[in-house]
Amino acid sequence: MIPNASIDVEISSEGTLETSRTYKLYSDKIQGYTDGLEAVKQAIYKVLNTERYEYPIYSFNYGIELENLIGKDRTYVQVELKRRISECLLRDERITSVDNFRFEGSGDMIKCTFDVHTIYGNLTISREVNI
Repeated sequence: MIPNASIDVEISSEGTLETSRTYKLYSDKIQGYTDGLEAVKQAIYKVLNTERYEYPIYSFNYGIELENLIGKDRTYVQVELKRRISECLLRDERITSVDNFRFEGSGDMIKCTFDVHTIYGNLTISREVNI
């Protein structure tokens, strides 16, 4: 025989935002804690300086692919940087949008400056890339 019991289960679909409190990195030291906008700024720095697929400690969704841009046309690199930076930063639920990309540089270097809008406020970030 099959039992005729029923179990009522309520599933809440409301997600709670985890705290952004993390260790504060200062040069080559960990000094205390940081939270809010400074923690997001630190997370942006880390993700933009981690080559994607390079380190087994990180998932394949973490980091940015920059090494394969070396030797490519400057116009192509600018379009790809905009896409890749937006893609890797928008994985963080604290970041709402990335826009206002500006590019400068010559020779084998491009400096990309852009605005990041977060739930804590706005940031302007710069990243230099060798091409």
